[in-house]
Amino acid sequence: MKTKLLSLFFLFGVSSLFAQIQYGNGVTYYQPESFGISKPMSELAVLFPAAPFDPATAKISEDKRIHPVGNSRMNSLPQGDDPIAQKSNGTHTSSIGVNIQGQDAQGWPPDPSGAVGPNNYVQAVNSSYCVYDKLGNSLMANPASLGSLWGNNVNDGDPIVLYDKYADRWFVSQFNGNNNALLVAISTTPDPLGTYYRYSFIPAGNDFPDYPKFSIWPDGYYLSTNYGTPREVVLERAKMIVGNPAAGMIVKVLPNTPNNGFYCPLPADADGQLPPYGTPCYMFTYVDDSWAGATQDEIRIFKFTTNWLTPANTTLVVDTSLATIPFNAADFDPNWNDVPQQGTSQKLDGMSGVVTFRAQFRQWPNYNSVVICHDVIVSTSPYQVGIRWYELHQNPSNGDWSIFQQSTFAPGTDSHWLGSIAMDDNGSIGMGYAVSSSTMHCALRYTGRVATDPLGQMTVAEQTAVTSNSSQTFTNRFGDYCQTSLDTDGVTFWHTNEYFVGGQPTTRIYNFTIPILPLGVSAEISQQMFSVSQSESSLLVSGNQLMNEESLLVDLFAIDGRKISSQKITPSGKTFSTSIDVNGLAKGNYLVRIGNDSFQKVVKVILN
Repeated sequence: MKTKLLSLFFLFGVSSLFAQIQYGNGVTYYQPESFGISKPMSELAVLFPAAPFDPATAKISEDKRIHPVGNSRMNSLPQGDDPIAQKSNGTHTSSIGVNIQGQDAQGWPPDPSGAVGPNNYVQAVNSSYCVYDKLGNSLMANPASLGSLWGNNVNDGDPIVLYDKYADRWFVSQFNGNNNALLVAISTTPDPLGTYYRYSFIPAGNDFPDYPKFSIWPDGYYLSTNYGTPREVVLERAKMIVGNPAAGMIVKVLPNTPNNGFYCPLPADADGQLPPYGTPCYMFTYVDDSWAGATQDEIRIFKFTTNWLTPANTTLVVDTSLATIPFNAADFDPNWNDVPQQGTSQKLDGMSGVVTFRAQFRQWPNYNSVVICHDVIVSTSPYQVGIRWYELHQNPSNGDWSIFQQSTFAPGTDSHWLGSIAMDDNGSIGMGYAVSSSTMHCALRYTGRVATDPLGQMTVAEQTAVTSNSSQTFTNRFGDYCQTSLDTDGVTFWHTNEYFVGGQPTTRIYNFTIPILPLGVSAEISQQMFSVSQSESSLLVSGNQLMNEESLLVDLFAIDGRKISSQKITPSGKTFSTSIDVNGLAKGNYLVRIGNDSFQKVVKVILN
């Protein structure tokens, strides 16, 4: 296989590097096995025709996660139902905007991933991808095979799509099961229909990179994956976004942590303002007190500190463990038969063991926040799966973490599972997920909450994007993940997930907002207007139609997250204007953040 790939890369003028350095503290440094530049997407020849999914012939995505260990819960907590399950639906109203059928599965499960930029939404599934405008119209005649991005026929899947808004670039990944390579493509311009820098990284050893989950961080694209030997990965973002063929990859062995066999701590993914360069990337997993070596139900947080100048000094340590209100993550079926469906005895995989994609990280003026969720057993009689979700806060002055709020979303008796959660510029939370029971086919829904609502409550009434017209009977595999992304407007959530039509898996793409306002506020939050423009050696910053006249911070950041200046502004008449001195700053991209602990808006500006 290597010979064939090298021949293909030569035809496209691609270098082959293969540098590898093994250090003595569990750190290995790699350079790409190969690098190249793709053709524009409009010229890619390998396209999927529209064809019905056939489980007898479709490619099966490899899943090498170990089945749950099924440890005894005799002395573990909770003894009984989930103690903080939210059993009632919210009452706030919300509405869906774009709501379209996404790509059909070419392999199963679809593993849908999608991200949104200024003008486009890009979705990838097993084993294809497609570009849409923000009205939901496909901009491609047919979805393109994943392998076409790398100029090969590899469509092994587990794709991830990210929009790196700080660099204005698109990120697409999959793995290659033939040689255990991680394949990553970065758009060469802001246009997702253009060309891509394409990389192939092959860690040493015969270790398959199952279930890869990437994130955007100042000093790297961080990656968790279900390696046989638990390890975490970081790719050299600064070089990859400019197409440097010598971009590096660092692999670091994970500390031992109790787990159920599926061990994949999720890396923090930056939204809003980019953290300062050099900030450790935090990674999140949960521990059930019934697992071997565990003493409590907890969120365990790792700290990954990368040193590109001296890779041997890269560290990955346990930062802290946060005791949670007890949950049950041990009673999932060892054969993944968890969630019932209507009209069949075939159940669906409840995705136990991992925090589900993404772990969204946001910086606020006085704290940092992360929202995460994972599946739990709400009740064993009747059997019901629910979504435990958390808002974590970090004190930026000392790095200490705490649980700000937590709850289990499980209204009624239907199972809610495979969620993906995010927070908008106003501190409101949106969460998309799947719902199913013995009396209903799988539906895709969302809920949410406003930042000022009572803690631990999803206060938005469940909204349904689509309901399957059938159940899936040929396998229990579902997901294995979904994705909620925040639009560049800072208030619109986009979600993609799997459902069934005629018993066959397909995907959905929809968006929504959480527009409910705090009491006494008469204007829509989304109607706040901000302007940032350059006038010679100054940036002119203004805002109007603000929610109130609370003091604001106006901060200027370099594209690597370094804070350049900060000033406090008190609006008058719910408006403000100020200027930022940019004399002596180099030309290029900068970020202006306007806000306080109630809302924030990040605006990109190009200094000339």
